Amino acid sequence: MTTGAPTPTHPARPRRSRLRTFLPLGIAAWLVLEIWLLTLVAGAAGGLTVFLLLLAGLVLGTVVIKRAGRRAFQNLNEAFQRGGTPAPSSGGNGLTMLGGLLLMLPGLISDVLGLLLLVPPVQKALGRYAERTFDRKLREAGAGSLGGAFQQARMRRPDGKVVQGEVIRDEAADTRGGPRPPLTH
Repeated sequence: MTTGAPTPTHPARPRRSRLRTFLPLGIAAWLVLEIWLLTLVAGAAGGLTVFLLLLAGLVLGTVVIKRAGRRAFQNLNEAFQRGGTPAPSSGGNGLTMLGGLLLMLPGLISDVLGLLLLVPPVQKALGRYAERTFDRKLREAGAGSLGGAFQQARMRRPDGKVVQGEVIRDEAADTRGGPRPPLTH
């Protein structure tokens, strides 16, 4: 005998986000385009030229990441010596490191994107855009909610089945004290 709603035999799967659906396709298309471009350049200029371009991107990306890391560490060190927090650099070091990483990846499109990220006006524009987006998402989430990340709990029944549920705490009951029973067994 059961009480309540019957347990579905095939639980509904949550819908995949667009990012999870199209990101693998986008990465595959990007890789195919990179390989195609490399073969075009190799056909026109030769394989040694392509190898030297890829090697130059690797070396330049390494130098850029190393310099940006040193600069970030120096800023952090100076801020700690002053007794304050590091001044926000509008994402300059992070975007510089991302540009260096893109330079290190083999391919011509990633090299062009990496070089673009090293241009200061592009860095400032992307930094402002990222800051506005982050602020908007933070306002949408609400104060202290973390987007409802911790609102779910799992309880195990004696027969081993997991019951999904939502935890609602009564503030008056929480102030009484005493040990709380565990949510899972």
